[in-house]
Amino acid sequence: MSIIYILIPLAIIIVSLAIGIFFWAVKSNQFDDLERHGYSILFDDDIKSNAKKTASESPKVNVQKDDEQS
Repeated sequence: MSIIYILIPLAIIIVSLAIGIFFWAVKSNQFDDLERHGYSILFDDDIKSNAKKTASESPKVNVQKDDEQS
């Protein structure tokens, strides 16, 4: 029965801490844009534009077959 005197205040402290963290997250705009990061994995526009830039900037290499070298 004496464990109740420890568990009830401990539960109140944990719940108040969780509520405080939740309100801090809301206040610091953690929940503003939940869908942007989900859509970013579907649309890789920035990867395609970077790949085109690197492909056009890379130097051309002439590769000859063994028959043409001799």
